[in-house]
Amino acid sequence: MSAKLENQYGTITIENEVIARVAGLTAIDCYGIVGMAAKNVKDGLVQLLKRESLTKGIRINIVEERVSIDLHIIVEYGTNITAIAENIISTVKYKVETVCGIAVEQVNVFVEGVRVDG
Repeated sequence: MSAKLENQYGTITIENEVIARVAGLTAIDCYGIVGMAAKNVKDGLVQLLKRESLTKGIRINIVEERVSIDLHIIVEYGTNITAIAENIISTVKYKVETVCGIAVEQVNVFVEGVRVDG
């Protein structure tokens, strides 16, 4: 499904992949986030996604011209997870609404792991 915006000149269609890419690129620029995560359903392992495939860690749901975004992330050890999640939520909501012109109903953050550099 894609988002459709209508004005006096016609219809604008924005694919979910575009919204996911905007959300993902915005999220990975936030402090404390290592990257997006994808969970392997078969064995339950979580893997860190490369920048090229970051949209696999994002789920977009559009209902009545309002979008809900689920972000699956991995955070850096020693950071405040609550502060990171709140920052990601507000930043992603602002950026998607500004760039795509679509109202964001909610942004859900799922912390799938913590990376410890040793």
